Amino acid sequence: SSNDAVQQAPPLDLAVVDKLLTTTRTVRRRLDLTQSVEPEIIEEAIEVAIQAPSGSNRQGWRFMVVTNPKKRKAIANLYGKSFKSYAGPRPAVKPTTPGGRIAASAWHLVDHMHEVPVLIIGCIEGRVKSPTPAAQAGFYGSILPSAWSLMLALRARGLGSAWTTLHLGAADRVRELLGIPAGVTQVVLLPVAYTVGDEFSPA
Repeated sequence: SSNDAVQQAPPLDLAVVDKLLTTTRTVRRRLDLTQSVEPEIIEEAIEVAIQAPSGSNRQGWRFMVVTNPKKRKAIANLYGKSFKSYAGPRPAVKPTTPGGRIAASAWHLVDHMHEVPVLIIGCIEGRVKSPTPAAQAGFYGSILPSAWSLMLALRARGLGSAWTTLHLGAADRVRELLGIPAGVTQVVLLPVAYTVGDEFSPA
């Protein structure tokens, strides 16, 4: 009846949720390159990530997890070449401006990508068949929420990650290296490791 109490779900712990959302960062310098990452932790995080919405609920996301040292090194080399082509020469001096610090951090990842214990490539089945904004938004919108959820799930488990895309300059070579089917589109590369320290502040 109208007098019945409305059943409401218990509230989430907003302090915890807000901390997770406001302190999940692109982590480059503070990735712990000395500590291995347990496969079950990665599997747990992916199980969380695939709860994210996808276009028409088609669930076409795929995550390629790379731990083989030789393959990680090969991907790192391809990433480095693409990065250097994009960024130009390395700055001669260590910058002190915020933008300069980001650039230095990005170069640090280039230098050490091959040492990162886990590389995860987020993919989506299919190809963008139309260049229209609507087609591209719908296509990439079916993997980006899941990839972001993966970063959040990793952060909640003490792992850092960095959103990178420059390996896509050599996407075909990465596809051949890893055996990714030709009909699957690579979207993001996440270097993943435990972090050196767990305290990250809101921007």
